[in-house]
Amino acid sequence: MSLEPPTFAPEADRSTGAPRVDARRLLDRLERLRRIGAGHGISRIGFSAEEQEGRALIADFMAEAGLRPEVDPAGNLIGLPPALRSGTPVLMLGSHIDTVPEGGAYDGALGVLGAIEVVQTLSELGLRTHRPLAAVCFANEEGGNGTPGMWGSHAVAGSLTREHITAVDVLGNPMERLVGGAGGDLGRIGEAAWPPGSIDAFLELHIEQGPVLEERGIDIGVVTAITGRVTADVEITGRTNHAGTTPMEMRRDALAAAARLVLAVRGLAAEDRIVRVATVGRCDVEPGAWNVVPGRVRLRADMRDVDPEALDRGVAALEARAVAVAAETGTGVAVEVADRVEPAPCAPRLRRRVRAAAEELGLSTIEMPSGAGHDAQIIAEAAPVGMIFVPSAGGVSHAPDEHSSDADVVNGADVLLRTVLGLGRAGAEPRRRAH
Repeated sequence: MSLEPPTFAPEADRSTGAPRVDARRLLDRLERLRRIGAGHGISRIGFSAEEQEGRALIADFMAEAGLRPEVDPAGNLIGLPPALRSGTPVLMLGSHIDTVPEGGAYDGALGVLGAIEVVQTLSELGLRTHRPLAAVCFANEEGGNGTPGMWGSHAVAGSLTREHITAVDVLGNPMERLVGGAGGDLGRIGEAAWPPGSIDAFLELHIEQGPVLEERGIDIGVVTAITGRVTADVEITGRTNHAGTTPMEMRRDALAAAARLVLAVRGLAAEDRIVRVATVGRCDVEPGAWNVVPGRVRLRADMRDVDPEALDRGVAALEARAVAVAAETGTGVAVEVADRVEPAPCAPRLRRRVRAAAEELGLSTIEMPSGAGHDAQIIAEAAPVGMIFVPSAGGVSHAPDEHSSDADVVNGADVLLRTVLGLGRAGAEPRRRAH
């Protein structure tokens, strides 16, 4: 069956006169992209052949929207206005299309396709914006096969580190090879960074990836901030011994101590309310035999909050609990912060415009933080950012049954469209910092 799309045409809503995206075209493109990497869920791992096939389709969509698709040295796919003058600031829209293994069809993809649809709708309706529009498909947001996540947005923001550039994936591929396969050039990676002031603002349309909007019956989430995150490695050292001959009172059971620490991490959020959420998602036990008292356990804890001081308090509380558990169980416990991503506030003027755009369309809104990380979080280091959330069915994401209704998908794109149009009436937003 041919994948050639039918002919579409956007139009204004008859009841309000507000411009609307072409719903059929947007949904058709979402379905066409969904087929790439489809199996049990969607697998378009960053830098994989499936992601490259998806990017080729996205490049075609960009060209249909009147943009000039280019691949930058980091492997980002960027659709630029054909006549963009050097040094002219752009309003950047977009997200990513790579997925986790057996992920969903909406995470990231909606933001990329929504951006392209907005550009094409405005062009077809003959409407101009206060800034030229650029649509971006960031490379490797998810960190496929153990590579650095948010790779493409870090490159655009100019915040790649030596650790990013020298990383090797779990299959033994260095970043130079992976980026080159995506059309980039690690030897020119510095050129991927956009100069200060060249991004007037960045807007990302996204599914919520959580249950709040659906449970409360709200159409649009106006994101206030993107959560910060601390990843902490906890290592518990006990004494390996025979499970049948070692009396209970003489054991130094690393796994029993680890169990207390797993509950302690949960308590940082559930009982003590120090951080918004806290999770232990990994537990490695040595020697891992059913009849041996465990001698070593490694945990990886995740703490998230939009307040950086809350993250500081969470780490301090975990360290204090580790000292107590070590004394109670006769084990050694070490806590080390492995990674930290600072919270990123969304620009107030962009939040106001998103809310106003939704209200103009008769859609209900709520202000809410994002519990997940996004490319917008990294771009916030270089330019003001805003995010628009639409409901996720059942609050499910990163899974085969990730879904948002057609109505919610179109509502999100319409809000993005109206937000872009309304920004010409907004004042300037101070930038957080330049690189």
